[in-house]
Amino acid sequence: MTQTRREFMALAVAGGALGIPDLRLLRAGVPPVRPARKRQRLLILGGTGFIGPHLVRHALARGHDVTLFNRGKTNPDLFPGVKQLRGDRSTGDLASLRGQKWDAVIDDAATIPRWVRQSTDLLKDSASYYLFVSTISVYAFRGLVLDENAPLKPPLADPNSEDINGGRSYGPMKALSEQVVLEAFRDRSSVLRSTYIVGPGDPTDRFTYWATRIERGGDVLAPGDPTDPFQLIDVRDLTEWMVHLAEERVTGIYNTGGPRSPLTMAELLGGMRAVTDPNREITLTWVPTAFLDKLGARLPIWDPPRGEFQGMRFVHDKAIAAGLRFRPLATTVADLLTWWNAEPAARRANPKASLPAAKEQELLAAWRASRAG
Repeated sequence: MTQTRREFMALAVAGGALGIPDLRLLRAGVPPVRPARKRQRLLILGGTGFIGPHLVRHALARGHDVTLFNRGKTNPDLFPGVKQLRGDRSTGDLASLRGQKWDAVIDDAATIPRWVRQSTDLLKDSASYYLFVSTISVYAFRGLVLDENAPLKPPLADPNSEDINGGRSYGPMKALSEQVVLEAFRDRSSVLRSTYIVGPGDPTDRFTYWATRIERGGDVLAPGDPTDPFQLIDVRDLTEWMVHLAEERVTGIYNTGGPRSPLTMAELLGGMRAVTDPNREITLTWVPTAFLDKLGARLPIWDPPRGEFQGMRFVHDKAIAAGLRFRPLATTVADLLTWWNAEPAARRANPKASLPAAKEQELLAAWRASRAG
């Protein structure tokens, strides 16, 4: 199925109820951050990768006393006015954390359970609260509607293994890390199971591929079915909520994905189209999942519902009740494009995730040929 620019823009306009706003509202700006009622001493483990900088900026804007603990290798000069403690959890070097007190710890940089165990053992008597960023990859993916009580993946055969195993061990390791946090801090902790985290500064380039591809226009290969569901969260929505949870000592386990209302692939791409040049011609050609699978095609951040996963979604009602809010999709896309287009040319020329233009045209030609035959 092919979608013309007129149909595409009609979809984008109709998406207002899904958080795809009028561009005049998009350009109205973001309201200033209000100071917190009480200043908190926050320890952030990491703080200079993707999630961390947004987290630090919002915590500082709220007036909190922030300390960062990391190796000092990624963007070490990013926050010159913030206290920095050096160490390395991979080698067990946590000496700089000893003998200090914090109101809350935010851990967004750990996958290996041993790292989390060392941190929680050291900090459980030095901090009042521990927030751990996990992933929906912990779920066993049984059932169509997954809330926080859904079954988790089985544990690793060797619980001490630190081999990610090509990503296959990622979910079980995160699940074990959650368990470590909950056992150490009990009712003084929260665990956030996130879907795709997107926005300015995203180092994976997965979501960025789609925003830049839509911005480029022309004939776009749209994978799967227009009604396929898609869940994501803007990194700033996530980090602002994380600071809120730490301030209010909100505990428990939460699925953290968005937007508030269900989002389809067609609405996702329509929302992206709403913030690009309206005079640039664009056509969406939807190519079925089965056809792409047959050719072994892989596209960034595309995980279509197949077989038993058809209709599956992650429920985030609990997080919304606990204060999670979502900015408009168009705001996320516009800010992402602004950031990406300001990156060095060499960086933009070599994205980490992409469907090369020649490969895209090859797939489109193959699809058209199959239809003609």
